[in-house]
Amino acid sequence: MASEKRGALDMEWVKQLNSAMEYLEGHLEEQVDYEQLGRIACCSPYHFQRMFGYLAGVSLSEYVRRRRMSLAAVCLQNGEKIIDVAGRFGYNSPTAFNRAFQSVHGIAPSAVKSSGATVRSYPPISFKITIKGADEMEYRLEKKEAFPILGVCVPIERDLERNFEILPAKWQEASQNGSLQRLLGLMEGQPMGVLGVSVTDSEGPWQYYIAVASSQEAPGFTRYVVPAATWAIFSGSGTFQSIQELERRIFTEWLPTSGYEYANAPDIEVYLNPDPANAQFEVWVPVVKK
Repeated sequence: MASEKRGALDMEWVKQLNSAMEYLEGHLEEQVDYEQLGRIACCSPYHFQRMFGYLAGVSLSEYVRRRRMSLAAVCLQNGEKIIDVAGRFGYNSPTAFNRAFQSVHGIAPSAVKSSGATVRSYPPISFKITIKGADEMEYRLEKKEAFPILGVCVPIERDLERNFEILPAKWQEASQNGSLQRLLGLMEGQPMGVLGVSVTDSEGPWQYYIAVASSQEAPGFTRYVVPAATWAIFSGSGTFQSIQELERRIFTEWLPTSGYEYANAPDIEVYLNPDPANAQFEVWVPVVKK
């Protein structure tokens, strides 16, 4: 019975993802509607992008770029003008379209009509159920009341790929300018450790906090109250790359068959020991029963 239930959850999850991909495929000539993709997949736009990236091995924005440029190449082969094709796929600047096209195909759009010109085709992605989870995953569930944090507030983009450059630079800046050391002196209460808090409510601006649990105030730092929630908490250790692997397993192995889904609360990374060579960390995922 348990295996049948897990199988049903797997199938439901895959069906939702593929419905989102079908919607995306039908709207490639429009601006990506991250909120709609999240609604179809029954999760937030932030979590949809994370799951897509872990499953597909490429960011959602890069996948969209590849699909658009695949279709653009066909349009050019059929004799359409470069400026018309650029506009169709959302590029108001011919220079930007040329750059995107070359990044995918390795040649300029103007070269497509040449005899023997080689272009690349990236077919639409669809997801299927595969057997995973041979290795155990330990976690605990904790219900926590709302708690305050204090830290550096960083605005983040709805396109997660852009944040891969923003956030590492902000962590480095916080370490070099003394902000992390100051925050550690203000830390009080649980969870103990340096926190990475992603606030991605679909109704408000997305923000990321490099923070500590604290009810204090201090110049240069922003206060935020993490809402009450139930958290699935996973522990890990190793390099900072290890946390990415743990998150990949949470989102692709544990969550689809857990009987839980994302709650409307931030994701939290707790760095118990922020040594880059031997980090001790926890990943907190807000969940509710399906």
